[in-house]
Amino acid sequence: MEPMRTSPALRAAALAATVLLPLAGCSGGGGGGEGRSTPSGASTASPTATSEELASQKLDWSPCPAPNVAQGGGESPSPLPGGAVWECSFMDVPLDYADPDGRTIELALIRGKAKDQQRRIGSLVFNFGGPGASGVATLPAFGADYDRLRTRYDLVSFDPRGVGRSEGVECADDAQLDAMYQEDSTPDDAAEEKEFVEGQKDFIATCKENSGPELPYVGTTNAARDMDLMRTVLGDDKLHYFGISYGTELGGVYAHLYPDKVGRAVFDAVVDPTKDAEQSSLGQAQGFQLAFDNFTKDCADRGDKCALPGSTGAEVEKWIADLLAKLEKEPIDGLGDRALTQTLATTGIASALYSKETWPLLEQGLDEADGGSGALLLALADSLNGRSEDGRYDNSNAANIAINCADNKQRFTLEQTKAALPAFRKASPMFGEYLGWGLMGCTGWPVAGAWVTPDVSAPGSAPILVIGNTGDPATPYAGAKAMVDKLGKGVGVELTYKGEGHGAYNSKNTCVQGAVDGYLLNGTVPKSGTVCE
Repeated sequence: MEPMRTSPALRAAALAATVLLPLAGCSGGGGGGEGRSTPSGASTASPTATSEELASQKLDWSPCPAPNVAQGGGESPSPLPGGAVWECSFMDVPLDYADPDGRTIELALIRGKAKDQQRRIGSLVFNFGGPGASGVATLPAFGADYDRLRTRYDLVSFDPRGVGRSEGVECADDAQLDAMYQEDSTPDDAAEEKEFVEGQKDFIATCKENSGPELPYVGTTNAARDMDLMRTVLGDDKLHYFGISYGTELGGVYAHLYPDKVGRAVFDAVVDPTKDAEQSSLGQAQGFQLAFDNFTKDCADRGDKCALPGSTGAEVEKWIADLLAKLEKEPIDGLGDRALTQTLATTGIASALYSKETWPLLEQGLDEADGGSGALLLALADSLNGRSEDGRYDNSNAANIAINCADNKQRFTLEQTKAALPAFRKASPMFGEYLGWGLMGCTGWPVAGAWVTPDVSAPGSAPILVIGNTGDPATPYAGAKAMVDKLGKGVGVELTYKGEGHGAYNSKNTCVQGAVDGYLLNGTVPKSGTVCE
């Protein structure tokens, strides 16, 4: 069977998503601490500690090559609207900011130059989330969506340290990842629990073997410091910034470290900075359950126009739960020699919930799986897992785990994880077990975490526009208000979008885009509490 080709919208959403993987857990906590150097690389050197040589480096921009495997592969980025080409470069940064004259690593950058050079404000730096998403691969995928902003900004993004071409973390190889994703991530008995724990240990061992020396230095604090060096090298007095999903956490950490350097900034699909790793995972379980409930209700409301049986959302959900129970006992044909298992089907469902545009694919995939073909659901899972059609994986999974584990202090034993499962099942009958077992993603990681929750307080910062989407599955709506509160009085400006999917700006809602464009292009700060529908 030929591989099912997923839509560009799905691939773009997967690139920018907060990675939802049982092995990885989810993004929880950021923020920087000063003090002595710690095993996690969150050194207490001055946040501006870089050598004069690094601060004065000149970037050599040239047309971008095709993305490498770690970035997701594919062809060189298509020209920008109007025919301009994307340009790429590398910037040197210290591996360890406590030793600014020591070893350096290269960060991969991409730029689309501003169309109106006379009215150019500066660079607008994007981080698309994950953590683990390649900005060099993702920004061109969204290029047309942000082209209005290119009237007065150079659009810039980068592969954060540990991601893509920026000293990308390496863990398991393609064959090992194929085998890992085929395994049951929600063990039901002692034998399956032992297999799950051993699988975790084996995966972490590959990360340590292949990327051990870099693992202490890939955390969010160092990424924020990289962004300030980037600001200097790009020639900007202030950092103008657009952070999405985990990119909001990174932006909050930056604002805490450098409040006087924040320019015009937007946080979209906001990570809650008050929640620890377990609370964050629980919030995600609730968020995905809400999106799933909305999907099944929409199906039921359409009656015979929906391919799935059930006259109510609850009946549709039960039918899907029964299908997943069958897949646990007997996987079905997927793509090539890979089967669609219960875990991969759950991943595929989660993948499609990132955008309402992909609900029709989810409906089709579930219907086909009921008929014995798991190809489409498996293709949806592949999009979220970072697997290309030629069987190669990008490094988003490895980077996600490495960054989360460098950030988060919490480490969960098997007993603690099992004790937490009832709360996860209550939060989400569909995704609770899946995310609950993900708590063990950092258990046995060779680097200690830097914090429990991030410090994103930023007194004195310029206003930051903080956008929450009421139907967001991956970063629940409550996170936006929590971020506003933690940024501090007069800094966070809250905007609510009543919609579906992960994020708001790319929904193409004219109210949201008008508020964002008005602030970034003209400096017009919307009234806090604005609601867009």
